Amino acid sequence: MKALRIIFSSWRYFAPAFLFATLNIVFGTWAIYIPKIIQKLGISEGELGFAVFFMALGTLCTIPFVPKIINAQKLGKATLLAVLGFCVIFMGPFLANTYVQLCAALFGVGVFSGLLDVTINTLVTEIEKRDGVHFMSVSHGFFSLGGMLGAGIGSLVLDLVQIPAYHAGVVVLAMLLINVLLSRHYVHIDAVKEEREGSFKLKNLRPLLGLAVIGFLVMASEGAIVDWSALYLEKVTLASLALAGLGYTIFNGMMALGRFFGDSISARFGSRLILIAGCLAATLGFGLTLTAITGWALLGFGFVGIGLSLVVPELFRYSGKLKGIQAAEGISFIAGTGFVGLLIGPVFLGFLAETFNLKGSFIALMSFTAAAGILAMSLKRNTK
Repeated sequence: MKALRIIFSSWRYFAPAFLFATLNIVFGTWAIYIPKIIQKLGISEGELGFAVFFMALGTLCTIPFVPKIINAQKLGKATLLAVLGFCVIFMGPFLANTYVQLCAALFGVGVFSGLLDVTINTLVTEIEKRDGVHFMSVSHGFFSLGGMLGAGIGSLVLDLVQIPAYHAGVVVLAMLLINVLLSRHYVHIDAVKEEREGSFKLKNLRPLLGLAVIGFLVMASEGAIVDWSALYLEKVTLASLALAGLGYTIFNGMMALGRFFGDSISARFGSRLILIAGCLAATLGFGLTLTAITGWALLGFGFVGIGLSLVVPELFRYSGKLKGIQAAEGISFIAGTGFVGLLIGPVFLGFLAETFNLKGSFIALMSFTAAAGILAMSLKRNTK
């Protein structure tokens, strides 16, 4: 819990961590109102899925340009621009009166969420390097808590709110006010320019490619768990409906727990060992789910959660410290490939489940995390 004490010891560390919470507080608020928005616009779940694709498209279109934006605006200012733009643009889906407006609004959300995702991870990486502290993992823990807070508060007032845009407006105004007040603690920070030997060379790209593959495999597995864990428990382990939803709850809870302790573990053992151990723990978890026994499967989802919780923050930390690569460039590359995995994972799992069966698709997920762990073993022990 040392990293948690660090965050609450200074506004310099709390302010960046709250940016992570802001991102998921807003997303959590959106999530609980999706049924009402579907009803308002008269669209199907399939049409909503296609609309959400525009959000993913906006993110993917933005991430390649984030390093240039950071260089032009400076890191702290780019981060403030990202969080303010993200909060304001997220009113769009709530105010949309047509399906086309919803798609356009979600594309805008994707643009600013992609910018915010890269800038906040780069900001934490830069502060860690300057101050010699570790709080990347616990910052991702704040992201998990933000989602629980946004959805939790929203669920309490859901039946009382007739117009979702009113609740969203209150949340957005609160996030804008808090983040403007906190911004003075990071707005002056700029990314340290990494010296390169001439142009960008293949030897600099090679370790980044390895990290990108790990990120793709791990986040594909994470996305699949989010969308398919309940169905797996219901159809394969024959769990009751009450227990079917418990798999994701355990997974998400262990994700948050792991991230609060991850920084202390990372400071002691280093990113490479954490990546290896996290992937192997997730592999063990998927192995337990394949027993097709509800109790063991629930324990397996816990192992997957604790394993993946450590991997994703360490990928950003490791990529932000590679020699010859700007932190924003490395983090953008990992964020982009990881996000593609997060989107493709559930779709790929659905294809395998339809072609073979759900148990066979979880064998594929176990293979993903095992391959990521083996690839992590090839990484260098020290980045700088």
